[in-house]
Amino acid sequence: MDLPVLPTINASLNGLAAVLLFLGWRAIKSDNRERHRALMIAALASSAAFLACYLYYHFTAVGLTRYQGHGVLRYTYFFILLTHTPLAALMVPFILAAVWFAAKGQFAKHTRITRWLWPVWMYVSVTGVVIYLMLYILPQAV
Repeated sequence: MDLPVLPTINASLNGLAAVLLFLGWRAIKSDNRERHRALMIAALASSAAFLACYLYYHFTAVGLTRYQGHGVLRYTYFFILLTHTPLAALMVPFILAAVWFAAKGQFAKHTRITRWLWPVWMYVSVTGVVIYLMLYILPQAV
């Protein structure tokens, strides 16, 4: 199976971010702020590395990636992509604001943002992996 390396790295970084986000959520629910902080910084680093790798890949290597599937899978892919892409762009300033408020100790504001941000970030991370699977793995399986 000949998989492009950068998309595989991107999917791995997205998957790692989702795992770290989940563990960070569990840490704060168990009132372990230090563990939460470390996990969320790691999730942020994973997502930032993904973004850098993604932009490099698409601006220097391939440009647009076209989905080759047909039928219901094609509609599913485009639905996921049409929800994933704008949410991915919109969440960036909210992530920065959440980090800012946490760093300043303004946890009420941090919590107000992350109540909505966390599920969006999880969705974007998980659907990033799904998009990869649909582009690179599923076509080779059928």
